[in-house]
Amino acid sequence: MEGKYKSIEIKRKFPNSRVFYVYLNRPSRGNALSPDFFVEFPEALSSLDQNPNVAVIILAGAGPHFCSGIDLQTLNSQSKDTVSNDGGRTGEKLRREIKVLQRSITAIEDCRKPVIAVVHGACVGGGVDIVTACDIRYCTESAFFCVKEVDLAITADLGSLQRLPAIVGFGNAMELSLTARRFSGLEAKELGLVTKVFDSKEAMEDGVAAIAEGIASKSPLAVVGTKRVLIQSRDLTLDQGLDYVATWNSGVILSEDLNEAISAQLQKRKPVFAKL
Repeated sequence: MEGKYKSIEIKRKFPNSRVFYVYLNRPSRGNALSPDFFVEFPEALSSLDQNPNVAVIILAGAGPHFCSGIDLQTLNSQSKDTVSNDGGRTGEKLRREIKVLQRSITAIEDCRKPVIAVVHGACVGGGVDIVTACDIRYCTESAFFCVKEVDLAITADLGSLQRLPAIVGFGNAMELSLTARRFSGLEAKELGLVTKVFDSKEAMEDGVAAIAEGIASKSPLAVVGTKRVLIQSRDLTLDQGLDYVATWNSGVILSEDLNEAISAQLQKRKPVFAKL
């Protein structure tokens, strides 16, 4: 699993840990998103999702930045490749290509395991698309964010415009997306884009590792269920959401995990759950 990708890198920092790291790994280009990324990233997430040794995924950037957005050379090449004399066929082909890119980002939500974003340096354009799809987000004080697409004559199309309003509010999302202004990690915390701001990259790495290990120690059925129910409930009414979780729990709640959790509480010990 580790070391077979061009645009990303997968690491398991500690031998017995169930927390795995996925690094955007083009530091010389600010981890700009290349064509390789859009193929490799969903493949890597699917592989980690199916690996029973993985409980939590931390998504980070190698080098001084998290992600500087989509590679402009890729964008320029794509625009030239899709040009033809038939506007209808050109448009249809481009739509299919955009949908492929969108699925690469949505793979974060499709992954059963929680994905935690840790942001340092720049998180621009496609980087914002990525972090808004993540389940939990943290950053450093020196991190900065920018919904950059409007400055490139593009309507952001990989998820920021759909996910950001639910995270920071419609008005804030509109302002950030129309102005393409840069905003700090501290403002990101005020807006609700990140849960916590750390003083340094090192402090963030240590703090988030502890949080991830804590999640990894919990019932995997409960963790997977909590993520799925929260994501599904975004687009449901209250009654529909309650019905969905009732149906979900009716299928999984009577498990060995429940028995182990109750026994551990009664015996005043830490529970040990089977892998998923």
